[in-house]
This record gives sequence, C-alpha cells and structure tokens, in this order.
Amino acid sequence: MNIVLAVVLCTVVGAVGAIILVAASKFMAVEEDPRIEQVTGCLAGANCGGCGYAGCADYAKAVVLNGEACDKCAPGGPKATAAIAKIMGSEASAVVKKAVVQCQGSADHCKPSYEYKGIQSCAAAAALYGGPKSCSFACTGLGDCVKACKFDAIHIVDGVAVVDQSKCTGCGACAAVCPKHVIMIDTAGPEKPVVMCSNCDKGPTANKLCTTACIACGMCQRNCPSDAIHVVDNLARIDYDKCTGCGTCVAKCPKKIITYPLKKA
Repeated sequence: MNIVLAVVLCTVVGAVGAIILVAASKFMAVEEDPRIEQVTGCLAGANCGGCGYAGCADYAKAVVLNGEACDKCAPGGPKATAAIAKIMGSEASAVVKKAVVQCQGSADHCKPSYEYKGIQSCAAAAALYGGPKSCSFACTGLGDCVKACKFDAIHIVDGVAVVDQSKCTGCGACAAVCPKHVIMIDTAGPEKPVVMCSNCDKGPTANKLCTTACIACGMCQRNCPSDAIHVVDNLARIDYDKCTGCGTCVAKCPKKIITYPLKKA
C-alpha cells in the first residue's frame, strides 16, 4: 500500500507542478515580434559578422527593434535587402558592397627591401620595419585577408591580395584584418573609379619605391569637372558624393592607377 500511495502522491505532485509551469509560462511569457523571425529567414545564415552583429539573429533583432538599416547583410546581397525592406515597410537600398585592394605593388612593381623569414602573417611582418616591401604602404601579401574570408573570395597573386568579385560579398572581414588598411569596401559601385594606391610618400619617393604608385602630381585634381578628387597627404582621394563617374581622372592619370575595378564583376 505504501508503494501505491507513493506512486499516487508523485503523480499528483507532478501533475500539479506541470499545471503551475504551464500557467507560469503563459503569464510570464514575453511576446517576440514575429518580424524578427521573418527577417532572420531573409538573411544568408552565414553568421559572418559583416553586419557588425554577433550573428544573423542579433542583426534581425536590431533591424526590427532598433531600426537598424536593412542593407547590412552583405552575403544576402540586394535580394535580402529588398526582402527585409518589404517586411519593415521601407524602400530597399541599391548599394552593392565589394572589397577592393588599393595596391598594385606586385613583385614586378615593388621590390622587397629585405628577406622576411618570420611568422607568415601580415600583422607580424608589418610590425617589422613596416614589412618586407620597399613601399611601407604596400600590401604585405602574406594572406591574413585570405584566412579571414569565409567565401574564398580573396587570394594572394604575385605578392598582392586580389579579390574575386564574383565571390566577394563585401562583408568586410578582409579589410578588418589588413594591417596596412589597403583594402576598402567599395559602396560607390562599378560606375565610380578607385585610386588603386595607398602610398602617402612624396611623389619622387613613392615613384622610386613602386612603379605603380600615386606620385601626387595633381593632374586628376586639376582636370576633374566635378571637383571630386583632391591630393591629400600626397595621395589622390575621391569624394564619391561629388564624383559622377565621368572618367576624366582615369584618362588624365599619368601612372594609370585610377581605374574602375568593379566593372570586371
């Protein structure tokens, strides 16, 4: 009888506990905006962190609860942006983000200043006299960006990082790890030019260090009809808010370092 009583007592206690838990879950439940799940479903699911959040779920919550922009899922691209914007009742951004390496200092153009035999890391090499290349602003070429890219979209070719635009999602992981800051995430698009150099040395010095360096001659600045490009700190820099993509700077640059890198995409 004691066993039967114990079983009955346990059953009653379990049932009462279950009823209490069910009631508590209903009274204490925190309702989640259904749009969070909808937005999450529109994302690429890469959890790459390119949006600035820990993962896709966190980004979706930020979009719905904090009004974060709809266009930060680079892997999802314009399709994801449009889908999210539709859920949020806003217009989609047409910005296409791609990585561009602002350096052409391959072995043919930029000679080494010493033989580097240390850790095969751009960050480690850059800490030693600015890196092994004669131009201290050049791409180190040891592949930190390659390791950081989750989409196999960037590789080292002849000592310089080269982006495969067909694979690049513009997540920014490569730019974040580059110790020389020669990788930019281009949001201006294929119709706008890019200065493919990062050297800030004075013209004569830059020209000696790398045959494809900006020499700060000012030809682009003097000829731009939109006042959209200026030489600042010995380097031509484009104001994309003013740039019309006319190509005058591309045509006038004597070193041919101003190009349309995204037109190949």
